[in-house]
Amino acid sequence: MTVGAVTGLAAEAALARELGLAAAVGAGTRARTEAAVADLLARPVLGLVSFGIAGGLAPGLPTGTVVLPAAVRGSDGSAHWVDIDWHERLAKAARAAKLAVVVGGMLGADEIAATAAAKADLHRTTRAIAVDLESHVVAAAAARARVPFVVLRTIADTAGQDLPPAALLPLTRRGRPSLPRVLISLALRPRQIPALKTLDREFRTALDALRKAGRALGEALLRI
Repeated sequence: MTVGAVTGLAAEAALARELGLAAAVGAGTRARTEAAVADLLARPVLGLVSFGIAGGLAPGLPTGTVVLPAAVRGSDGSAHWVDIDWHERLAKAARAAKLAVVVGGMLGADEIAATAAAKADLHRTTRAIAVDLESHVVAAAAARARVPFVVLRTIADTAGQDLPPAALLPLTRRGRPSLPRVLISLALRPRQIPALKTLDREFRTALDALRKAGRALGEALLRI
């Protein structure tokens, strides 16, 4: 058995598999994320990692920052600690590899934090340093199944950044952008093109940082 990685995007899942993890895609919705977790637990897996990119909430965290949260908070106020022993092994492996990680709270949300103002409000009210759409769902499912759980994410869009409309469109069931919807959005709002290009560069930077982090953590990530 190996560790199961729950991701939002197909690209994140492909990277997880490249690193030796089992992976399932939540595609940005609660229902699909719950189904992804159920799929992994049925295999079964040794534990679950919420794996992928995240949006920055804390000021000063640049694109590519590696986040190894100690706890996850849901938008409904629920809170979950990650597995302490597993987290400590990951932190120790990061120190040994001279990999800089930021340890703080992760916010799991049911919708994308689309504007700098929204991110600032979430940071102020929750003190979370980053936000994603999967971690709270994975945390709750892991608690019910009594399996270890951690989060490994990298920052893509930063706290002070607004997202273009095309970035907020629903993903396909496989966790990929819907090209027809993106093209329609660009045709209707062409001024968003520079911002979308910037976001694409940030996504690639965050994914590369995630790959390097996964390789640096090695067996501490793959075995419990």
